[in-house]
Amino acid sequence: MSRLALIVVIAAFAVLTAYAIYDVGFWGIISYHLPSSAGWQVMTDLVIVCVLAVLWMVADARRKGRNPWPFVLLTIPLGSFGPLLYLLTGELAAARTPAPR
Repeated sequence: MSRLALIVVIAAFAVLTAYAIYDVGFWGIISYHLPSSAGWQVMTDLVIVCVLAVLWMVADARRKGRNPWPFVLLTIPLGSFGPLLYLLTGELAAARTPAPR
């Protein structure tokens, strides 16, 4: 994924997240899903995807010699921001690494 695409996705998602937190607060985002089984399904789906993303980040970081834990810790309260920032920092690090001759 290109750096520009990641930056655009992160920025747009950050604006949406900031608006949601301003509108209903952090707990409001979570509590919105609690009253119905449809909300439980969405929350469960998000938890499953975040767990899979964390497992992928840890395995990928081991292969690449990176530290995944700041991104894992970000994923717990902030969801997609952890994996998105992991991808972006990986892209930035790859851009700084000289190509083999």
